[in-house]
Amino acid sequence: MPETDDDAADPRTPPAAARPAAPRPTRRRVLVTGAGAAVLLGLAGRARASAAPGPLPVGASAPAPADPADLAPYASYWFPDSLPPGTPGPGIVWRSLSRWTPGSDPDLAHNTSTVPLAQRFTPVPANRDARAGQARIAALVSFGPTAGNPSQGSPTADHYALTHWAYIDELVFWGGSAGEGIVLAPNAPVVDAAHRNGVRVLGNVFLPPVAYGGDLRWTRDLVQRDSLGRFPIADQLVRVARTYGFDGWFVNAETDGGDSALATRMREFLRALRAAGEPHGLRITWYDAMNSTGRVGWQGALNPLNQEFFEDRAGTVSDTMFVDFRWTPDTLAASGALADRLGRSRHDLWAAVDTESRGWDSVVDWDSIVPRGRDHVVSYGFYRPEWTRNHLTDRSPGAFHRADDRFWTGESLDPARPAPGARWRAPATAVADRSTVTGLPFACSFNTGHGLRWYEDGKVVSDTPWNHLGLQDRLPGRRWAVDTAGVRPSVTLDFASAWRGGSSLLVEGAPTAPVTIGLHSTRLPLTRGSVLELVHATGPEPAATEVTAGSTAEITVEVGVAVREPSGPGERVPYTWLPTTTRDGGQGWRTTRAGLASLAGSTAYGLAVRITAPGKGPVVWRIGAVSVRDGARTRRPAPPTAPVVDASSRQDGTARVRLSWRAAAGRGGRPRHYEVWRVLPGGTRRFLGGTCGTALYLPAVPRAGRERAAVFEVRAVDELYAASEPARTTLVW
Repeated sequence: MPETDDDAADPRTPPAAARPAAPRPTRRRVLVTGAGAAVLLGLAGRARASAAPGPLPVGASAPAPADPADLAPYASYWFPDSLPPGTPGPGIVWRSLSRWTPGSDPDLAHNTSTVPLAQRFTPVPANRDARAGQARIAALVSFGPTAGNPSQGSPTADHYALTHWAYIDELVFWGGSAGEGIVLAPNAPVVDAAHRNGVRVLGNVFLPPVAYGGDLRWTRDLVQRDSLGRFPIADQLVRVARTYGFDGWFVNAETDGGDSALATRMREFLRALRAAGEPHGLRITWYDAMNSTGRVGWQGALNPLNQEFFEDRAGTVSDTMFVDFRWTPDTLAASGALADRLGRSRHDLWAAVDTESRGWDSVVDWDSIVPRGRDHVVSYGFYRPEWTRNHLTDRSPGAFHRADDRFWTGESLDPARPAPGARWRAPATAVADRSTVTGLPFACSFNTGHGLRWYEDGKVVSDTPWNHLGLQDRLPGRRWAVDTAGVRPSVTLDFASAWRGGSSLLVEGAPTAPVTIGLHSTRLPLTRGSVLELVHATGPEPAATEVTAGSTAEITVEVGVAVREPSGPGERVPYTWLPTTTRDGGQGWRTTRAGLASLAGSTAYGLAVRITAPGKGPVVWRIGAVSVRDGARTRRPAPPTAPVVDASSRQDGTARVRLSWRAAAGRGGRPRHYEVWRVLPGGTRRFLGGTCGTALYLPAVPRAGRERAAVFEVRAVDELYAASEPARTTLVW
């Protein structure tokens, strides 16, 4: 479909009505519901209503009636063309993708990703059995319900804040249901976080089984041709992905009842979709359901019945295939061999691994996918790894990350030293990690994209829980690479205190020898002006005041840079330890700075810290931030312009507000993100939220006393977290 002038429309328009959520039916072992199981808790204006019977997900609260004053933007969802009979459930909005245009999209600015897909590299693996260039991992993740999935985070820390991007090649924004919509576009925070780590994100096209409300008419709508023989919905799917900034589509045709003619049309549609998207870097993953007869018959393999949706006589039809859960050792071996004969990589096949119900207790025949003693057979795809959050009774951020680290790293919580005899073959023990830390300046404040508070320079500037994955840092890929000749301390992401954002890196224990903690794998070119900085503190909740080095201390802190790689997988990283005089004695956050002039002309392959405690007593030590830059800090980034309140609603002295602004231009390039602050009477500033885009929804802005107007400041923030001068706007009460 050709683009129209709507593509250039200003997206800062008043929002449509709220879009409440509906729970989906229970799923059987195969992919049948397409539903997102995780309903966000604590969401302001929780206007989520049921459109179909079915149990609520674990830990979810019953939805409340829709509130017409709720201005919250939500992730987009559609039917391909025709809508279901009857009327949608309370608050759900049925939309036709065939009639979507950017100019008519009220949530466009809130749903558009702005972070480009980063290039990444593969360091020498930390685990002897982890392979580079063989099996990869896809993840099908539900971050929220189909309808009512917030576009820009929400005021709760209870969120699936995925951080283990280093092991993921492709993420599918999973969801969809016959009662809400079956084409889902991922929300911007997920795409921004994934792109920052070099991971592609696919939207989801889910044609449900008839038993779960599927209608073959929607399949025919999807693959319809126009009078010129083109596929208009394929063009629309490409248009949506390009406009919103994500990387392609996962196509899952599970509505039975078709014939070979429909299967042929589906294959032609996939070819048209891929041809239209390939020049823009878009990809297609096909799910093993419909076969060449047009009927749904899950093969659990790549075989002659479904290969035409992967590769036909004319060439590539889909970039990868998600092989159904019915696979066996023999069918996966045969699938890999067939891919070889077709001239395709066997690692373009994702063998489904269902973790929705049992997580790391799932029974998986790992040797059929990623055997340790020979080449990997195929790649694999996790179905619903957000189990690491959903199964918890304590869903605090700290508890979630402890569980998530175990899922991706293994019971030992050290990728270099897996637990002997572990049944769960964690990704870190099979697949090489990747990194995008390739240029200066680089900084990480260990912000996971959610938290109980927001900190700035060690001070609490908002005590409201929050989540927004777009604000997540590039975190160390290896959780956690710790080397010591003595007692190993625990290393975790912690939320009781932070230097910036919502979390810090906490080291606890009673070490009896120096402890080396590997941080980021890097490819940083070093010059005579390169400087490494480490912000750190001793104690469970360090004071906000930054302290300079030189006071009496109990912990000696060193920083390390590796200027060559290990000799092989599982070997120690050869760090060069830089001379510092820093001792940390629990007197607040402090900064250690190390010049890298002695390493000029080298490449930094890794960053680390080493701590030494003089006694054998307990140690509680934190890293608040690490950064590497060339020379002095650069000047502030350019500020955004033209901030405006697009829409607001008020009730009982509290406002819901949509803000937008125009991107910062000029010096410093594209900002890392933008932050919105409230200026209270008397001049106190309070953090309200942030985003990588140019629009933000504020769910609850209380009036301060009898103030005549609420004052908002918007700042651009660069890669070293320097903030621009503010751009201001007001909301008159």
